[in-house]
Amino acid sequence: MLHKIVLALMVGASALVAGCNTVAGAGADISAGGQAIEGAAERAK
Repeated sequence: MLHKIVLALMVGASALVAGCNTVAGAGADISAGGQAIEGAAERAK
């Protein structure tokens, strides 16, 4: 029974860590896209 609890905790912790990395990566991608749009707008002036 203890092994199942430990396994469940490890799987849950892995999911949380992977989720944080995914959100951080998406934020960086969105930021880079915004900077590219801003640069294009500045060049169009």
